[in-house]
Amino acid sequence: MTIQSFFVWLATLNPFLEIVVIVALFLAVVGLILFFIEIAPREGKVYTWIRLAACVVGPALVFIVLGSWLEAAIAAGVLGLLFFFLDKRAKGGAGSMFQLIGFLTPALALLLIGLVVPTIQTIFQAFMNSRGTEFVGFDNFAWIFTQPSNVRVIVNTIIWVLVAPIVSTIAGLAYAYFIDKTRGEKYYKILVFMPMAISFVGASIIWRFMYTARPEEVGQIGFLNQVIVWFGGDPYNFLADDPWNTLWLIVVFIWIQTGFAMVVLSAAIKGVPTEQLEAAELDGTNAWQRFMNVVVPGIRPALIVVLTTISIGSLKVFDIVRTMTAGANNSSVLANEMYTQFRSFEAGRSAAFALILFVLVMPIVIYNAVQLKKQREVR
Repeated sequence: MTIQSFFVWLATLNPFLEIVVIVALFLAVVGLILFFIEIAPREGKVYTWIRLAACVVGPALVFIVLGSWLEAAIAAGVLGLLFFFLDKRAKGGAGSMFQLIGFLTPALALLLIGLVVPTIQTIFQAFMNSRGTEFVGFDNFAWIFTQPSNVRVIVNTIIWVLVAPIVSTIAGLAYAYFIDKTRGEKYYKILVFMPMAISFVGASIIWRFMYTARPEEVGQIGFLNQVIVWFGGDPYNFLADDPWNTLWLIVVFIWIQTGFAMVVLSAAIKGVPTEQLEAAELDGTNAWQRFMNVVVPGIRPALIVVLTTISIGSLKVFDIVRTMTAGANNSSVLANEMYTQFRSFEAGRSAAFALILFVLVMPIVIYNAVQLKKQREVR
């Protein structure tokens, strides 16, 4: 029985029976994992016989299910080597090395399949033509950096990564510091953190309505333009005003990420020793000096995490731009342009945009990793 025939058979069952079969398969997989990690590596004659029985039962089940002597023989060889290793480990301990390998292998396999292999494929694709059949060298990158619209895309992305993390972090830090230990603190935090519960697409739709502009003689449906009209102004098309439309898009990102910055930095501020603040106050320092000389150095690791995390998010932002403008009026960014080229069947150019984005993200990731390593060394 092949996997395809199994699913065909499963589709013929009653829906309730399908649930039972799927749950049973899930429990069987969990039991198999527990067997290899917890039971098989144990020391003792009983477990040695269990391992020996598994070497026989395993290939037999493979033959019954697949009906192939070759695959049953391969399964017997693999299980034989595996249980030989387990038996050897059991004689010297509880098989901790195998447990470590057992837990790490799925994560490493997923990392290899989902990240390493696609990254290598994308790097090669960036130097190929649109169909991936001919090596074109740096032609895709030359096209990106010689087209004014593409240069504008890169500039917009740099503006995102310069403005969004700094403003979000400053706003989150100010909010966390000023409402710390105040009455109703948790309610104030909930209000600021609520946008984090909304997806980027949902937030974009909300703000697109906020920015909507209609002719003056027609009633406004956008809140911001309604306020402008109330004060006697003309409706303003936020999303069509180049280059300010990029900043109006960044506002949506800041609105979401400020809650994240506030929560992380608020927890870090509560970790600053009270004795240090009291000592600084006895030394005659004012509130600003205590904040800059005691609080900020005390939460520096959290500040780095928040800044780098938001920076990476702003570099690869896609949902907000795609939902609100689709890159129109010179508001596109690298991730959006990568998707646009892919939809236009320009795989090589899309991969080139992806590689540029990868190069821009890597220094931030490396810096974050170095800082985390330094913090572990200090501890």
